[in-house]
Amino acid sequence: MTATESDTTYPSYKSLLERDGHLSGTSWGLFPDAGRGTPSFIGPDAVREAAGCIRTGTAFGLDYPADAFDPGMSLKRRAPRHTIYSAHPAHRDDYLDGYYLQGSSQIDGLRHRRADDVGFYNGTPDDRIREGTADLGIQTWAEQPIVGRGILVDLDGYCREQGTPIDHAAGQPLGLALVQAAAAAQSVSLRPGDILMLHTGWCEWFLSLPAEDKESLRDSRRASGIEQSSEFVAWAWDNRLAVIAADNFAVECLPAVPTSPFRDTAPNDHGMMHQQLLAKLGLPLGELWQLGPLSRHLRAAGSWDAFVTIKPLNITGATGSPANATAVT
Repeated sequence: MTATESDTTYPSYKSLLERDGHLSGTSWGLFPDAGRGTPSFIGPDAVREAAGCIRTGTAFGLDYPADAFDPGMSLKRRAPRHTIYSAHPAHRDDYLDGYYLQGSSQIDGLRHRRADDVGFYNGTPDDRIREGTADLGIQTWAEQPIVGRGILVDLDGYCREQGTPIDHAAGQPLGLALVQAAAAAQSVSLRPGDILMLHTGWCEWFLSLPAEDKESLRDSRRASGIEQSSEFVAWAWDNRLAVIAADNFAVECLPAVPTSPFRDTAPNDHGMMHQQLLAKLGLPLGELWQLGPLSRHLRAAGSWDAFVTIKPLNITGATGSPANATAVT
C-alpha cells in the first residue's frame, strides 16, 4: 500500500522532513491552489476513473443527523435548535440556532488547526484566520467539491474476525499496522487521490449508549481512533491520500498515546496529530461519518471502493462544515 512509482510529482514524506527551517515536514507551497491542500491529488483523470466504482447504483448518505450527538463527546458543541415559522397559512420557513458546524458528521477545514511551532497552513498569518476572511476557508471545497474514489477499510470487521473486537469503552488506539493488516485482508490497494474511510464501529457503539454513559465517556476524554505516530503521517502522505475520514470522534484516538512524537510540537493539542495532518500537510479529516451501512453493503458485495463526493457548506472562512458526503457503489 504505497504510492505508485510513477507518482513523482510530489516529494516523499522523508523529503518533506528535509525541507529547510519552518517548511520541514510540510507541504506548504507545493500545491497549485494554496488553500486546497491534499484534495489537489485528485485530478480529472482520477475523477473519471472513480466513476467506474459505480456498479449497483446504490447511494449512501454518510452524514448523521445534525442533532445525533446530543450529548456527544465535545465539551462545547451542542445540538442545534430548529425553529419553523410561517408568515401566512400557505408559507413555512425555518432556521437553526446554536448550529455548531462540526457538531455531527463533518470535515475539518485547513483553518481548524494551527501548528503550535510554525502556524497555519502555508504560513497564513494568524490575523487572516477570522470571520469575514477567505484564507483557508471551507468554501474552497464547496466551490470545487472533493470528488473521487473512496476506499473503505473495515477495522471493526477485521478485528471481530480476529477475535479481538475494538475496545471502544477503553478508547483503544488503532495502530498503522492494524490499518495495513485490515486493508491487506480486503486486498485493498491505494491510489493517489483516494478518499480513505476507516470504519471503526465507534459511532454506532456510542449512539447506542444511554445518555448518562455518553456523558461519562465525554468527561473521561477517551475515544478509540488512530494511534499517533510519525509512521502514520508518512504513510498517509506517501500514499497521496486526499482525505482521511472515520466514524469516530477525532479520527485519531483520544487522549494521544504517551509515545506520541508530537507532544513537543503540538503542546496545545497534547500530542494529537491534527496539527501535523491539517496545518502542515493540508490533509482534511472527516469525523463522525456514518460508515456502518456502507461497510455492511461493501462487505456483502465483496468490493471496498465507491464513488464519493464531499460538498461542505459554502460559508466563507468556516473552519469546518457538515461533510455532506455521499458514496455511490
